[in-house]
Amino acid sequence: MRRALLLLCACLLLAGFAWPDAADMLGKRLVAPGGTSPILPTARIDQAVARLPHRQGFVVTSAGVPLFWRAFDPGDYVLDYAYRPDGTQHGRMQFDLDFAIPRATPMAPRGTVVLLHGWMMDGGSLLPWSLQLAQAGYRTISLDLRNHGRSGTALSGYGLREARDVADAITALRARGEVVGPLHLMGVSYGAATAIFSARELGAQVDNVIAIESFDNAGSAIRDMVPHMLSKPPETLAQQLTHRMLRMQLDDAALERAIAHAGDTLQLPLDQIDVSAALAQVPACVLLLHGREDQHVPVAHGRALAAAAPRAHYIEVAGEDHISLPMRLDLLAPTVIDWLDNATPARNFCPEPLALSQPRRPHHV
Repeated sequence: MRRALLLLCACLLLAGFAWPDAADMLGKRLVAPGGTSPILPTARIDQAVARLPHRQGFVVTSAGVPLFWRAFDPGDYVLDYAYRPDGTQHGRMQFDLDFAIPRATPMAPRGTVVLLHGWMMDGGSLLPWSLQLAQAGYRTISLDLRNHGRSGTALSGYGLREARDVADAITALRARGEVVGPLHLMGVSYGAATAIFSARELGAQVDNVIAIESFDNAGSAIRDMVPHMLSKPPETLAQQLTHRMLRMQLDDAALERAIAHAGDTLQLPLDQIDVSAALAQVPACVLLLHGREDQHVPVAHGRALAAAAPRAHYIEVAGEDHISLPMRLDLLAPTVIDWLDNATPARNFCPEPLALSQPRRPHHV
């Protein structure tokens, strides 16, 4: 989002136009993600998916939005994954991923995990998790949420409207035989908030929720995230030309105008998108994970969610931030898989999560 905003401002300036109103531009970007994520290695992910046995297609929601889905069956993928920290302040997703094509007949799934991506991402961004959980015996289905990836466009809801999409997709995929066994939702950031809203929508249909780096309230998250993104040093000449001016224009009042503009356009005030209130109504077992060093969605959001739902289990991870924590399969996967295996809300049993391990870097699984 930041890169697109800065580049557009630079182009207008160089073309001789008057400087655009930064609050108006930001408000438009808050309405829809726009473009492809600059931190996502889309080509590499697509190449990997092309080698793997999978099923994919579209379902149309009750709002008329076509949602793209992709499913992987359980199997021995002999997964070799390593996350490589970016080493800069720009936080790109860098990882090595290798696998084998399962040769045995797929085993019966132990359940289904529906994976929900972050803002400006798509279902492919969770490919390592899709394969890791499939290797643990679960069928995994990633969804491209509305306005992302291959899916159609519609008014964003910062998880609130998307929850109805997810519920519709699950109903349609269950009718096709794709959703089998216990149902689990796992999301990252915007996808984590969507998972929580979806679990409230679906009620007893959902056994478990894993929410990584969720925000507590959409308006508050934007107030935290935008200043952090503008505090980073510029990467390109275009950003250097615009960075200082944007920082001057996007003061607190301008940020409030942008948030109000986005809410008016979406017909949904962003300060009313309250994830904590939804979480308190979720009957499923919920595991919340948040990086202590997260500056995009600061750790106060994770703590607020934990306080709102005493039944939820909260793990705060030192040394990890908004980009790195979801990539740390080596650190999180044993805990997540143990949680899926053992948390059973039907028996009113949501156990203490398995303690996180602390492997040495580089991070391999």
